[in-house]
Amino acid sequence: MRDFNVLFIYPNLRGMNMLPPAIALFSRILKDDGFKVALFDTTYYKIGEDFDSDKEKEKKLSVRPFDISRHVSLKTTDPFEDLDKTVNSFQPDLIAMSATEDIFPLGMKLLKHIDKYNILTIVGGVFPTFAPHKVMRNKEIDIVCVGEGEDALLELCRRLRAGKNYYDINNLWVKDKGGEIIKNPLRKVADINKNPIPDFTIFEDARFYRPMAGQIYRMLPVETHRGCPFQCSYCNSPAQSRLYKSEGAGVFLRKKSIDKVREELKYYISQYKVEYFYFWADTFFAYTDKEFNAFIEMYKDIKIPFWCQTRPETITEERIKRLREVGLHRMALGIEHGNEKFRREIINRRVKNEVIVNALDIISHHSLPAGVSVNNIVGFPTETPELAMDTIKLNRKIADKVDTMNCYAFTPFHGTPLRELSVKLGYIEEDTFTGCLTGEPVLNMPQFPKEKIKGIMKTFSLYVRFPVSRWQEIEQAEKDTTEGNELYERLRQEFIRTYFSKEFEED
Repeated sequence: MRDFNVLFIYPNLRGMNMLPPAIALFSRILKDDGFKVALFDTTYYKIGEDFDSDKEKEKKLSVRPFDISRHVSLKTTDPFEDLDKTVNSFQPDLIAMSATEDIFPLGMKLLKHIDKYNILTIVGGVFPTFAPHKVMRNKEIDIVCVGEGEDALLELCRRLRAGKNYYDINNLWVKDKGGEIIKNPLRKVADINKNPIPDFTIFEDARFYRPMAGQIYRMLPVETHRGCPFQCSYCNSPAQSRLYKSEGAGVFLRKKSIDKVREELKYYISQYKVEYFYFWADTFFAYTDKEFNAFIEMYKDIKIPFWCQTRPETITEERIKRLREVGLHRMALGIEHGNEKFRREIINRRVKNEVIVNALDIISHHSLPAGVSVNNIVGFPTETPELAMDTIKLNRKIADKVDTMNCYAFTPFHGTPLRELSVKLGYIEEDTFTGCLTGEPVLNMPQFPKEKIKGIMKTFSLYVRFPVSRWQEIEQAEKDTTEGNELYERLRQEFIRTYFSKEFEED
């Protein structure tokens, strides 16, 4: 059996995203089948402007100040020259790129640079799944994976290694020799309990270190659920479920068995010396009571702090108490908007403000070692500045119970109902590529201009924490002018001294 080399490309900006579990999983699957695998990851390169996603959050007071320099050394070489060196030394038979909508443009720059080598290229991820036509327009891309990739990628590599035709592999859109696109149907959802333990050795060691509540931990993401039971209109998880259901390919929401989760956790502890686990399920509390109890019993033996996220309406006193006892260190709750009517009718989140406030009361009562953060979005289609202030007002009601408040610009991702609404209302063009890495709003709304959205995002935490009597001053700090930015920096330093002086306890 001849050697067959697969080079993964992960286009990424500095400080953005945890280690991508999908690439680690694909690496293990291919290695177990005898393939050689390498990775080119751009996370620690300087590409374009000197942008750092985590530090941008710090500037906007969405996270506590942190210093990761002891663990991470930024690369000073040219990423495109290094990619050339990688291709020439590794000699890949297949290029496989995983890309979200945020980083697809960067990914295309990388693929265009190495197109001269004429290597078969496949691209997968959430964005290619919901915009395969747009991805396939690029001549540098030969194959798009629509939906899950673990089984499709393995079958593709096996066929290529054997010199067989690969045009009829389910989940793949393939350009034939004449340039026509063959659109194969979805295969059944993967059995995530049969997947091997992901291979994180493919990443450089610096990628294991991540900030959490101002501290730096050696951290790994762990999959417990795939998919989400809720139907938020700004999220593409519901679209995944609809896609698989419409093609009779199964139920997209799946939960990994507790035994499988235990196996992974113990492996990560022994092999990677993990200090912190990041359970990246959309809604960690989607567990039934039986499943939740099994998780608690399992985690008693792990003794590693962890982070998770869920929705306010899933919070109960019993669940928070028991998770706190076994290692819950910090968690995040999605609020998204403070106006109940807007939240219900536009965002499709049917929860009352009093439920949100009560959920934070419960979490606060159990004093998580690193507290709780809440997520908010501003700049939804049809939103106004007045409606955005309702989000600030709701956050003020819970301000004494949370550590940090995130505020992001609405991002009209492909595959979401709110993208369709944004196009219909003329807020974006149909072909607009959108992303949230830099936090730039993309909707052109006359009633809520981009500059106003950016100003509220910038000063969100100030509005929430500082007295209403200072709102006029904060409004001046919204402005992207020399005077506005100088005022913002003074207020920001005051905020840090006042609200970030507390040191969290360590379990």
